[in-house]
Amino acid sequence: MDNLEQIYNYEKVTEHIGSSGQPTRDQFGLIKDAGYDAVINLALPTSDTALPDEGSVVTALEMGYHHIPVKFDDPTVDDLRIFFGVMHALEQKKVWVHCVVNARVSAFLYHYLRYSEDLDERAARTTLLDRWEPEMDDVWRSFLSIRKEEII
Repeated sequence: MDNLEQIYNYEKVTEHIGSSGQPTRDQFGLIKDAGYDAVINLALPTSDTALPDEGSVVTALEMGYHHIPVKFDDPTVDDLRIFFGVMHALEQKKVWVHCVVNARVSAFLYHYLRYSEDLDERAARTTLLDRWEPEMDDVWRSFLSIRKEEII
């Protein structure tokens, strides 16, 4: 078993992008050992599973750390633009993106893969997004319908 599979809702998205729910303190070491150079956290610092010193934990492992706190009940186009900017700045790096359960990440990566990586609608979908979509509320259905022109 791949050690990364221990991480809640882990998904290898591409050769250079991995995603998950909230990793534990020790699991950030597994992420580093797997060759990831940077971590992007989309969860709020007040989330139940948040690590208050996550930035310090990640940077002590010599990975870059980027926190984009996205309200689960109110994700915005501006949040998405910031995410695109960070992803573009890290495009030569291997990047790990997480939130609490990997739901909001799956929606953000869907847009990034479609509009920055030019994947078709099917290829841009992660397995987690496919599992979540039938239960998704209107806020996230609306978020998924954002068009490229609104972001870029």
